Amino acid sequence: MKNSYYHIGGIFFGLMLTAVSTNIKAQTRSISGTVTTSGKPLSGVVISQEGSNQVTMTANNGTYTLQVTAENPILLFRHPDYAEEKVTLTNQTVVNISLEQKVKGIEEVILNAGYYKVRDKESTGSIARVSAKDIENQPVNNVLSALQGRMTGVSITQNSSVPGGGFDVQIRGRNSLRSYATTGYDGNKPLYIVDGVPLPQVNDFNTGMASTILPYSESNPLNSINPDDIESLEVLKDADATAIYGSKGANGVVLITTKKGKKERTEVNLRTSYGLGQMTNLPKMMSLDEYIAVRKLAFANDGVAVPSNAYDINGVWSSTKTTDWQKYFVGNTAEYSDVQLGVSGGSGNTQFSVSGGHNEETTVFPGNYRYTRNNLGVNLNHTSTDRKFQIGFNGTAALQNNVLPPTDFNLVYASLAPNAPDLYMPNGMINWENNTFTNPMGPATQTYSMKTKSLNANITSSYNFGSGFSINLNSGYSTYNSNDQKIFPKTTYNPSSNIGSNNSSIRKGQKMNQSWILEPQLNYEKRWEKHQFSALLGGSFQEQKSDNFVLLGRNFPSDDMLTNISAAANITIPSASETLYRYQAVYARFNYGYHKRYFINLTGRRDGSSRFGSERRYANFGAVGAAWLFSEENFLKKSSWLSFGKLRTSYGVAGNDQIGDYQYYDTYQSTGGSYGGFSGIVPQRLYNKNFGWELTRKFEAAIELGLFKQRLNFNAGYYHNISSNQLVGVPMPATTGFASIQANLNATLRNKGLEVSLESVNIKTDHWRWITNLNFTLPENKLLSFPNLDKSTYANRFEIGKSTNLVKLYQYTGIDPTTGLYTFYDANSDGIINTADRVVSKEIKEYWYGGIQNSVQYKNWSLDILLQFVSQSQYNIRSMYGNIGYMANKPAVFNDYWTPDNPDAQFQRPSAGYSTAAVTASSLYTLSDATVSDMFTLRVKNATLSYNIPSANESKLRTKVFLSGQNLFVFSNNKDVNPEFMLAGFSSPLRVISFGLSLTY
Repeated sequence: MKNSYYHIGGIFFGLMLTAVSTNIKAQTRSISGTVTTSGKPLSGVVISQEGSNQVTMTANNGTYTLQVTAENPILLFRHPDYAEEKVTLTNQTVVNISLEQKVKGIEEVILNAGYYKVRDKESTGSIARVSAKDIENQPVNNVLSALQGRMTGVSITQNSSVPGGGFDVQIRGRNSLRSYATTGYDGNKPLYIVDGVPLPQVNDFNTGMASTILPYSESNPLNSINPDDIESLEVLKDADATAIYGSKGANGVVLITTKKGKKERTEVNLRTSYGLGQMTNLPKMMSLDEYIAVRKLAFANDGVAVPSNAYDINGVWSSTKTTDWQKYFVGNTAEYSDVQLGVSGGSGNTQFSVSGGHNEETTVFPGNYRYTRNNLGVNLNHTSTDRKFQIGFNGTAALQNNVLPPTDFNLVYASLAPNAPDLYMPNGMINWENNTFTNPMGPATQTYSMKTKSLNANITSSYNFGSGFSINLNSGYSTYNSNDQKIFPKTTYNPSSNIGSNNSSIRKGQKMNQSWILEPQLNYEKRWEKHQFSALLGGSFQEQKSDNFVLLGRNFPSDDMLTNISAAANITIPSASETLYRYQAVYARFNYGYHKRYFINLTGRRDGSSRFGSERRYANFGAVGAAWLFSEENFLKKSSWLSFGKLRTSYGVAGNDQIGDYQYYDTYQSTGGSYGGFSGIVPQRLYNKNFGWELTRKFEAAIELGLFKQRLNFNAGYYHNISSNQLVGVPMPATTGFASIQANLNATLRNKGLEVSLESVNIKTDHWRWITNLNFTLPENKLLSFPNLDKSTYANRFEIGKSTNLVKLYQYTGIDPTTGLYTFYDANSDGIINTADRVVSKEIKEYWYGGIQNSVQYKNWSLDILLQFVSQSQYNIRSMYGNIGYMANKPAVFNDYWTPDNPDAQFQRPSAGYSTAAVTASSLYTLSDATVSDMFTLRVKNATLSYNIPSANESKLRTKVFLSGQNLFVFSNNKDVNPEFMLAGFSSPLRVISFGLSLTY
């Protein structure tokens, strides 16, 4: 019988129980028994006869029955979480056995490499894997939140606490100069593939409605995937692993495999959880007395009497009534609720799985804002009786509805004057306090909402011709349609302005993406003596369509009809676009192994993309990887201390076409107006037929060790990637009428780094188990060359020898002891501080990052704690707040302002805005190097305590309860804010504590 290999934490559902043919001459007998662990029945154990096709599986009570055909057969007992056992039979008919729980060794792990699967032991590439066990029971609605701190070389940043928001995912750094700051979209996103179907990407159409509530107006495609439906997630990092995806895998590939049905048994699983979330590390704000003192001093410093519109300190507003507006606007409690129900099973040659769920999440903002997701997953697999033909269907669908405020309340609204009036009058109307109060709840009635519908489905089929040959066909279809709207009611404005519904408006946007993919593949495998050989030849054909537009409706008869755009007197289309993207490729892989210790892997691919000009549309990419299992050498094979040892290396070239569609064309845009009844058009881009691929050359070398019977596992790898042929706007002379032309610039940047991971089994007894996992990444991102950088429009964005995530700032030189104002270095000595003096380069980057996970199990109890750490250069609190002295509260740290009695203060003297010198100095300060700091942060990213409730041996019901916390504690030398994401005005990820229950029958 061929060896079968399985995923970590998986159930052996790929085997069939076949009848013994009538022509078997050996005597057949029945063997039965019970399999236990720690004295308890163990289900899901596969029992097979070595050298035969006889196989069965233990039931829920641990019992089994197997027909054997040999005189002295050998029985194999296998389970993914327990050590394999072999039993040689003589004439007994009953075999009871106990399995010892083990740590999954590299011998048994099967990695998903996309178009093929490979044993981790024999892999020549860098593939990081996270199983369902690592992500289950966590209070997250996007699996990326559960992955933070778990993998080397993978940096994940959550951009906001707002539900439905985006993530910044970098796999071994940024290979492209295209970012939100330079081009408005990011060319460094990884490829997401769910069950073989790529999720739509690079639709750079922006409706413009979410920019003040979602950073970069961005969500993430994995928001539509229920984390509980995921069986495993692999991240392909190096050239050997990603080359088979060609240009699509230039920035790394995230492969998601959903859960499948289990064979020969039907299970029903119900999981429900409820959680509460709050913001952490909120800065302490000035008290009312401190605030009033600053405001009065500000006017005194400016030499101005307190004016009539300074209602906070001139007696119009109360001088004793105070409100903690930070607590009111962002100090509330968000609720999380999740219910998931799944049914899986199988009989004979067919397995199925059906799951559905409902997820809800509110915000920390005041108001009825809510995110909901309804998801459905279906999986069906069938194998023919002769086991030659297989066909499977995978489908996931989700409906998301997100209702949010028009802006994040964190910065602007939380900074109201402490003695600002009540927001609402006793009758519930918005309080404008006799026209003295610009009430933020007026603009807050501009509700933003977004609805998305997504479907990801594929059909895979394969046929085994025999003699090592087989064919596969993967066909997939994906849609991701979003509809967002933002209403601008008359309640936005103070009623005294007499603005009615004739000025009310609604904006409705639509982004429709649909794609299909077809991938035929021919495979060949052969093993003889000391040789093993596999090859595949395949093709990929993909098409993606995007249809986008924005409608603007204005002048309504009543705000009651505001959500019905057909009631608007004026309807216009401010923007619209329709794009078509086609992609095709042929690829091949050749893998050879000798003596189970030497492996070489060759991959080649020719890609064609409609995003490039006719002269550069096609390109060739490839990679070579090699591995040496030196632990299999005779002089080490019987070593008592070395269980596993492997050296591997790879080199290859990948391309990148994440640039948006039609970038090389002559394109035009409507003027949006009309003249003489006709609308006009204006040119947007110049044609460039030589517009072609970005290139990244990747190198890696790594060592993998398993020591002391794999009680200690160590991996270390070095990567060195060079990216060139950068696709950016090349500056053009003003006489052309264009600022730039999209072209390939001979700029080069480098990403290199060291990745280290360590796993240790500290305790392993009958009742105790303690495992520690450590991962550490030391990355470096550097711009090596950029022709004529100092004369280009990118001179303030990049610098040779520095990270590509860089800002040019003024050099802060302290506070003038005479004036009490900030001072700055005059780089060109012209007596004026302006943009020419922004000569200090500050890199916004991670110096190193990683995570430590401890998993402790005692009988039915288990505790998992994940610590995430990062050392980085990041914006600090000084970048988020402007001048001291305006009618806006500040964190208490700003009380350390300059006065003659406090000459060594951190901040300049307060100003109410009447001193031009003070306002200018404050503005320059927010663009100075004082706003960027080096900081170290340690987070208790996740802690989960679970308990499996004991049940009678014959019980079919398994029950588990769990308590889980996300972002529990943050320890940082930057104590004023949560430093995960510092884009001014956006709230940071929440601390969430949830309780849940899982029932399996």
